[in-house]
Amino acid sequence: MRRTAAAESLPDQSGVPPERRAEVREFLDRLTRWAGTHEDVVGVLLVGSYARGAAHPDSDVDVVLLTADPAPYLTDATEPDAAQPDAFESEGTWTGWADELGLGRLVRTRAWGPITERRYTLVPGLEVEFGIGGPGWARSDPVDPGTRRVVAEGARTLYDPRRVLAELVRHCRP
Repeated sequence: MRRTAAAESLPDQSGVPPERRAEVREFLDRLTRWAGTHEDVVGVLLVGSYARGAAHPDSDVDVVLLTADPAPYLTDATEPDAAQPDAFESEGTWTGWADELGLGRLVRTRAWGPITERRYTLVPGLEVEFGIGGPGWARSDPVDPGTRRVVAEGARTLYDPRRVLAELVRHCRP
């Protein structure tokens, strides 16, 4: 399995207060550990200002989550899944992946081609935007122009057990 220690792989974020940097590192470490326990997760890629080292105090954290089965990550369940009866508390409240990661309140869902955005606000106020999609998003022959732009502008691999993200990044970097 290929894991990258998120705290060690972040570029300098001198424009971000130390408390926020610590929150981001803790979240990325938690996300990376979580990904390693879910066989369907193909890769996790940090993109955007935190990946580029250009974050500021109110920057969100942008993450691409690639999974063999995006559907469970894109729906808000209202009744238990027979295959995962423990995914609900006794009151019928969803306790799936978002709760496992402590994502807080879902702010927005929007489709962007092969990726669907799910934006969450965590309790300390940190916003995390997930781009959720299948492994096809990382196809490197040819690389989709939108994917190339996102990766070329700055990407840090957090979890890549099958090296699909390594290959994508290699094709997108000059």
